[in-house]
Amino acid sequence: MREFRKLLRFAQAFLSMAALAGLLMSASAPMARADDDHDKCRHRIEKAEHKLDDAVRRHGEHSPEAERRRHELSEEREHCWS
Repeated sequence: MREFRKLLRFAQAFLSMAALAGLLMSASAPMARADDDHDKCRHRIEKAEHKLDDAVRRHGEHSPEAERRRHELSEEREHCWS
């Protein structure tokens, strides 16, 4: 009888820990995805900024190429923040 109670307590503790671990793992998945999306957006914006800097350096600040790159940068920012 005493052995059975010990076994029962152990089983209850194990199931409680497993349920808690499952809950914590499922709650952290959306946060990881949000961080990943944020990193992708930041990377795309940085890439667009770099292309704009390149266009300004090569073609001038008011060139059609620079204006196109400004427009692309604006679109990336809008996409990420909306």
